[in-house]
Amino acid sequence: MTASLSRVPCTVVTGFLGAGKTTLIRNLLENAKGKRLALIVNEFGDVGVDGDILRSCGIDSCPEENIVELANGCICCTVADDFVPALDQILARSPKVDHIIIETSGLALPKPLVQAFQWPTVKGRVTVDGVVAVVDGAALADGQVATDMDALAKQRAADDSLDHDDPVEEVFDDQVACADLIILSKNDLIDAAGAARANAALDHARPGVKVVPSANGKVDASLLLGLGLAVEDDIENRKTHHDDELDHEHDDFDSFVVEIPAIVNPDELAARVAAAAENENVLRVKGFVQVDGKPMRLLVQGVGPRVNHYYDRAWTDADDRRSRLVVIGLKGLNRPAIEKILVG
Repeated sequence: MTASLSRVPCTVVTGFLGAGKTTLIRNLLENAKGKRLALIVNEFGDVGVDGDILRSCGIDSCPEENIVELANGCICCTVADDFVPALDQILARSPKVDHIIIETSGLALPKPLVQAFQWPTVKGRVTVDGVVAVVDGAALADGQVATDMDALAKQRAADDSLDHDDPVEEVFDDQVACADLIILSKNDLIDAAGAARANAALDHARPGVKVVPSANGKVDASLLLGLGLAVEDDIENRKTHHDDELDHEHDDFDSFVVEIPAIVNPDELAARVAAAAENENVLRVKGFVQVDGKPMRLLVQGVGPRVNHYYDRAWTDADDRRSRLVVIGLKGLNRPAIEKILVG
């Protein structure tokens, strides 16, 4: 179905924690081919990291004022309170934006968000051009949807107070079930046999949907934008685990912020982040850190035991220079133990 030309198209980018959504979107903003873009970034946690990364890019096609961040709340749970006002803010911009990109948090379900595009106050102004799911190719090649799933499964099985249905798997399934296009990220980290396993898993989960391999978020913008699918008109046909629920919660996950002193050696911090993931079943760590003697801020991104860090830009007078790391994992994280590891 072709979307009305009078409505602003929106692309929903979904994907599990650390799959590579922000990297993909940054590459998209840098290669927008003349389109004036706006971006809504949803974070799970008290500190917005992804939005800050994208705001610091200095990309003409998506200026800072066109980036709206929704922090500390899942967009699929707070559509009326957060998403619609953000949409109003973007649509009031002049000059008018050509396309809106929505990056959901790693724990969000895309279906409730897309369903909001059916609301009378929304439907006449915007349409869902397509839903893009980013999946971790390296993890999927190993038969997992995230790093170190075996440890997570053992932790859940050992705790009688937990529901033994795996919420990580359910979130992943629901994200892929709504996808019009799947980006298999981190393709450079897997061999041909691993890629075949990952593609087979995706074909089973969402048969018939195109899978595009990607390394470092590099995907041609023409593949992502301009699909014209009006997904809101078809979303009820996309079956998910939560179709019979009036609402869903994220009680299976913990998220908190750890403040650490300025560091001397980024590699030592990366090792501590990896140790937290291995020892305490942390799914995701991300944040900005101050390094002694360096005018640049250090961006730290951890997905399970895989940790990357680099200087993304210089600190400014407006920055909060506290070193803070957002920690995300399954319910029952041992916060004192994790803080002890990360602080060092």
